[in-house]
Amino acid sequence: MIRKLSLALALVAAPLAAEETVVVDLSQNRVAITANYSGSEIFVFGAVKRDTPLAEDIAPLDVAIVVEGPLEHTTVRKKDKALGIWINTESVEIDAAPSFFTVATTGPLDEILNVEDQHKYAIGLDHAIRPQEHDEPNADVASFAEAITRIRVDEGLYSEREGIISLTSETLFNASIQLPANLVEGDYTARIYLIRDRNIVSDSSVAIAVRKEGLERWLYNLAHEQALIYGLLSLLVALVAGYGASEIFRLLKR
Repeated sequence: MIRKLSLALALVAAPLAAEETVVVDLSQNRVAITANYSGSEIFVFGAVKRDTPLAEDIAPLDVAIVVEGPLEHTTVRKKDKALGIWINTESVEIDAAPSFFTVATTGPLDEILNVEDQHKYAIGLDHAIRPQEHDEPNADVASFAEAITRIRVDEGLYSEREGIISLTSETLFNASIQLPANLVEGDYTARIYLIRDRNIVSDSSVAIAVRKEGLERWLYNLAHEQALIYGLLSLLVALVAGYGASEIFRLLKR
């Protein structure tokens, strides 16, 4: 009897858990970094698929979108003034700092999503960098992680844009995600979360490829695969530029 009751409860709970799912698409899945690249814009479109109609007294739906770039190993240094000069006094190694991180939501993040899910799913600037404490047991790792976040916010690489997602009839949503000019090449991920009653009820993710192309790609490959040739070419360009500038000044003096 108990087994039958448990099975019945499981069958009832299953449709409720799968009641809402999110279907997502992007205006572009590939971003080309060329010599004249100055930033770009990606539109995220989504729809909510439901197995059953919603109850009239159900909490309103919210949406959060996180676009995250490839993780980087970063060294953060702290400077203090000693004998009248600024010197590096402490440093911390952060193994997994996103090169790019932006969050878009339908409303204020702290009002639409509980703190536990914010931390669990890394949603919000406070959770963009989650350092491993055991890597630097004697350092204030959290404060150094906050310093990285502040620096990258100033550089336009990290942002939190609350209330920019347009949601229509709790079914269709869209948002515009701005990508800056100083993007790092790599595989990016757009994570989309459906939120109801301050809890995540469904999620999905889409990959975005950011690649150097044209002259940028040729120079990048040359620098990493033929370092000697790249160095010689750089020296040659510097010599030609210097000689050209001196000749121009010499002609102007006549």
